Amino acid sequence: MRNGTLTLSVLLSCTILAGCASSGKTYPSLAIRDAERVSGFFEAPEPLEPAPLRAEIAGQLDQIRAESANSHRAFMAAAPRARRTVASGVGAAVTSDSWAAAQVAMADLDSLRSVTAVALGDLDLLYVDATLAFEQRQAVAAARDEVIGYVREEDRVLAELRGNFGR
Repeated sequence: MRNGTLTLSVLLSCTILAGCASSGKTYPSLAIRDAERVSGFFEAPEPLEPAPLRAEIAGQLDQIRAESANSHRAFMAAAPRARRTVASGVGAAVTSDSWAAAQVAMADLDSLRSVTAVALGDLDLLYVDATLAFEQRQAVAAARDEVIGYVREEDRVLAELRGNFGR
């Protein structure tokens, strides 16, 4: 039995070694072939221009701009009264009416800010739509920048009020 295993392993080894000793002429060359060489030149096409912004989007822009401007004006009109209310609640006990009134005033301002933020979200969607439709989006970007300015100003007011109230 042992002799048969030894014979089998020697024959198997010889067969494997014979496979490794084959000639190199049976494999293709790895040199670059003529068909793989690049020749000629490539002319880039003229750059494409985006299409004009659709009229329906332009109409939506005007509406969103007007809504966000109205919302911002309402926020800025409510801010002085909220400042006074928050100032009266600074240092007051949590159970006091002045503390509760200050919380309500800040919540009212947050609500007004969210209306402006919704307009910003709508503009973001219009910007993406114009981008995907390969339309000119400069007007949408200008409206977004305008509304971002409103939101930043409102955020500064809210941060100031929260900072004052936190003392």
